[in-house]
Amino acid sequence: MRTLKLAGQTVPALGQGTWHMGEKSHQRSDEIAALCQGIGQGMTLIGTAQMYPDGGAGEGGAHAIRGQRDKLFIVSKVYPFNASKQGTAKACEASLRRLGTEHIDLYLLHWRGQYPLAETVQAFERLREQGKIGAWGVSNFDVSDLLELDDSRCASNQVLYNPSQRGIEFDLLPWAADRHLPLMAYCPIGQGGDLLWHPALQAVARRHNATPAQVSLAWVLRQDNMIAIPKAVNPEHIRQNVAALDIRLSEQDLADLDRAWPAPQRKMPLEMV
Repeated sequence: MRTLKLAGQTVPALGQGTWHMGEKSHQRSDEIAALCQGIGQGMTLIGTAQMYPDGGAGEGGAHAIRGQRDKLFIVSKVYPFNASKQGTAKACEASLRRLGTEHIDLYLLHWRGQYPLAETVQAFERLREQGKIGAWGVSNFDVSDLLELDDSRCASNQVLYNPSQRGIEFDLLPWAADRHLPLMAYCPIGQGGDLLWHPALQAVARRHNATPAQVSLAWVLRQDNMIAIPKAVNPEHIRQNVAALDIRLSEQDLADLDRAWPAPQRKMPLEMV
């Protein structure tokens, strides 16, 4: 498993997302089993959030991490409208209860909201001093937001990134690389829709005897400073995600994908879902 440094710890470049998990009670056992299998395969970074859905994903995650918390790196997020000094503390406490853990390794501001960044950072630092979080960061922040934040204690920025949504390559990705700020890609295979059916992605997948989702993951993970957190809810998808780490895209593969989705030539508005 390829690794990189995040918040002073060594973490896998390939983690597990939980968006949309916990929405259907009849799928809960399968979701927990998938998370456990992924952990067993080395995907020990688990991304969750207060909003997934209204914390429901955290309950499934609590079952998955039981008995193995010490080998996991747990990421969670706070809603912007809870990101006041007191609201952040309350939201963190609620997430800790749902996850069944005493600390969150990385706590992120989900996107910018009404509260001053300085107030949210103050709340994050208080939680860190109390041992309730190991580090803090942001999500859906563009370069201008990071410049305004101007805080070297920010450990990561979680952003949307996949072959069809690559606007961050123009400025955010190189800016973060220059400052050794790890980026975490959510939706690295899109949302399972048009991206995976695109003829260019399917053609590259055939060359590698792989799935389009695996190629999309390999494309995202070609970036040294990138962590990907795809969601998977069945054992086969977990196996495929891990196998994507072994795919080496050729210059021809990359050129074909560039023709389908050209690299940005100018500043683009930051995309988010």
